[in-house]
Amino acid sequence: MSDDKERPHGIGGIIWVLEHTQDLVSVVVGVLLVALAAVVLVLGIVDFFHDVLNGPVETAVINLLNRVLLVLILVEIMHTVVLSLRAHHLVTQPLLAVGLVAVIRKILFVLSSEEAVGSAELGLLIAMIGVFVGALILVSRYERSEE
Repeated sequence: MSDDKERPHGIGGIIWVLEHTQDLVSVVVGVLLVALAAVVLVLGIVDFFHDVLNGPVETAVINLLNRVLLVLILVEIMHTVVLSLRAHHLVTQPLLAVGLVAVIRKILFVLSSEEAVGSAELGLLIAMIGVFVGALILVSRYERSEE
């Protein structure tokens, strides 16, 4: 295939356009994820101080923790986008980390809510943590053995 500086013709040209379009879309998504994470974090801090002044501190802390974990998920997704842009393939470890943080966030939400939680639901969430941790271990060992 020809150099990136000049656009090839035919099927090669179509592939070149698709690759560059994918990169452009990934950059836009990454920028939007950063902006969204900043907005969620700022709103979480504002809501935290509002909740501290108008209610129990425990509720404010739980709500802030929920927002911070959501920001962490957004940052990890953005990290995955950046790695995908650099490597031009999907990187699995950040996606597994996002899943792990999402499950932990769900467990904290379920346990902090005032509704009764079924043991089956809680058991499934805990099992999901085990699966994500196991997958992270396997992926890290597999990627290390490839190097």
